[in-house]
Amino acid sequence: MPRTPSLAALVLGGAGLIPFLGLGALVILGQSLFGLAPRPLLAAYGAVIASFLGGLRWGAAAASPEGKAVDYAVSVVPSLIAWAALFAPAPWDLRALGALVLAWGLVDQDLPRRGLVPAWLGRLRMVLSGVAGLALLAAGFLGPVS
Repeated sequence: MPRTPSLAALVLGGAGLIPFLGLGALVILGQSLFGLAPRPLLAAYGAVIASFLGGLRWGAAAASPEGKAVDYAVSVVPSLIAWAALFAPAPWDLRALGALVLAWGLVDQDLPRRGLVPAWLGRLRMVLSGVAGLALLAAGFLGPVS
């Protein structure tokens, strides 16, 4: 496995934070995005990314010779929680998604320890999940309720 992330992983991972930071700022400032309310856009993006994070574990399980059933089962948890969060009233939607994204960065730290993904991915996930989760939480705590 490669010891360092590729440029593509760094650039695309960093670019994935732009909607979290931009929409989060708009929520906090109470501004719209081309006439659209940023809160549902941020919540939808957070739910999509949470599902993507579950897919990472599914892919790691599929690539592993053992392919443990528990990894497949755990991999669907972010999608289910994120989907439920979309039905939560403001501000709990963004708070739940923020907590989920932060927690899942920690949950997935077993993947590099078990050798299922490269060590750099665990470190990158902590940074990306940290920024994304904090942006969701900031919008959920600092933004207007409606």
